Amino acid sequence: MKITVEQIQQFREKGYFILERAMTDAHLEGLRAECQRYVDKFEREMEAKGVTSQGINHYKTRYFISNRGNESPIITDFLFSEVMADVTRATLGDNVYLFNEQYVVKAAEKGTKFAWHQDSGYIGHYHRPYLSCWCALDDMRVENGTIYVLSYEEAGMTADDLFDHVVEAGTNDKVGYHGPNPGTPCLVPAGSIVVFSSRTFHRSGPNTTDQMRRSYLAQ
Repeated sequence: MKITVEQIQQFREKGYFILERAMTDAHLEGLRAECQRYVDKFEREMEAKGVTSQGINHYKTRYFISNRGNESPIITDFLFSEVMADVTRATLGDNVYLFNEQYVVKAAEKGTKFAWHQDSGYIGHYHRPYLSCWCALDDMRVENGTIYVLSYEEAGMTADDLFDHVVEAGTNDKVGYHGPNPGTPCLVPAGSIVVFSSRTFHRSGPNTTDQMRRSYLAQ
């Protein structure tokens, strides 16, 4: 996939850019199937423990299912695909390492919002910015809880600024932006990738539709 000069310039200046329909049909269907398999497994584990929340995971509401790539050839095939190589080379250079990967799932009609944060805000110490690739496994709309992004200028920051985050009561979300700007919604079709810095503020709304909202995050 050709990453344009304009997209890289936007990434440097604003902190993000969007690649519509960047994933192959095979990768999209494979990631969807693995997502369902892991959601089913995660729910069985929570049921066995008798819990309805586990960190920022909430039973049949919102799931963050992390680091399954080592055990899933389907996930690994996507992570080391040509499209991911093109994205990472264009933004980070030739030597790139996988840091983290996870599914982010919002259940139908009750998938909750996710507060304004920098991905770097969840690390717990200062570090160099890394890259987040948010892959839409469904058509993303305001109604089903797509992500919103805030440019560096809108957030009043530079590309290296790392803000203090506070834990939100009830959700355990970490919140780093408290301003009035609602951000820009990423209204993208399934198979699209929103590419942003770990310093870029983003959030997501609730899923009010009757279908599950699935995304996959590679960092």
